[in-house]
Amino acid sequence: MTTTAHPLVTAAQRLARDLLVPQAERVDQEGVPASHIEAIRRAGLLGVGAPAEYGGADAPVAVARRTAEILAGACCSTWFVQTQHHTPVKLLAAHDGPARERLLHPLATGELMAGIAYAHVRAFPRVPVRASPERGGWRFDGKVPWYTGWGLNDVMLLAGVTDAAEVVFAFAGAREQPGLTASAPMRLAALSAARTVSLDLDGLWLPEDSVVQRVPQADFAGIDLPRAANAGPAVFGVAEAALDLVGRSPDGEEPARTLRVRLDEVRREAYALADQPVTRECVIRRLAARSRAYDVMRAATTAAIVAGGGRAMALDDRAQRLAREGMFLLIQGQTADARRSHLGSLASP
Repeated sequence: MTTTAHPLVTAAQRLARDLLVPQAERVDQEGVPASHIEAIRRAGLLGVGAPAEYGGADAPVAVARRTAEILAGACCSTWFVQTQHHTPVKLLAAHDGPARERLLHPLATGELMAGIAYAHVRAFPRVPVRASPERGGWRFDGKVPWYTGWGLNDVMLLAGVTDAAEVVFAFAGAREQPGLTASAPMRLAALSAARTVSLDLDGLWLPEDSVVQRVPQADFAGIDLPRAANAGPAVFGVAEAALDLVGRSPDGEEPARTLRVRLDEVRREAYALADQPVTRECVIRRLAARSRAYDVMRAATTAAIVAGGGRAMALDDRAQRLAREGMFLLIQGQTADARRSHLGSLASP
């Protein structure tokens, strides 16, 4: 079966056409509704990569990438909320233990929705959230700067760093509770609709059986940094959506065709690199491909603004929404290596 013919790709296309695209500008201004997440759950997309024995689809990585492209191009805010869910599912699938047996099935089927609260671990040696053993479990103190999907998620994958530089990943309820307080939703230049807050942790206690993994920080970085060097599917999805607008505009057919050739080339390269074994040379090439993908996305969203003319300045215009979403994707999942590589490419003649 080709990726195009896979039932989850078909389901994502139908969802984008019938729900996400028609409502995207309203959602951008008002917030992602729970009904959007429920529609994604019904379509089976919350379990796209989850093990079949736990109720997931266990779909090939190409299908996961294509469905992410479709969702991001249709409504990037909705994509961003639901994409948080897949990391906890993958982590549970890779590690045995009580947390896996309790949570993997409801997460794979979409009965529960998960978010992530661990990007701050990339700030090491600075430790925004500290984990300490206490009373047969773990105490978490500090501040999670960004947490997306507040009010939509049921559980969160939280991480803190111990005094011994070990990263502790544990599941907590995604709600205010003793030791956990959420800020008001952030008003951002893009993706305010994704319900992002910061979390203050003051003695949040989680039992030992909520822990899914403990790993030395250096080992975590050795896995996380090469993965963060990849160009994400959302970049290609937003670029595709922008080029659809350009291609339908007066004088836009040829520019759209030319940019699509560039987009397809860098997408093939980026995904091929993502599938290769990790080496230093491969990571450098991934970062370069990521920067080129950004270049094409930026050209595509700029072309959509130019093609739209004055109407593109209206908040309910699709072109400017895609341009703002593209701006967000420039820094989503950014690491110091990715920032240096991207700035270097921008400064090159």
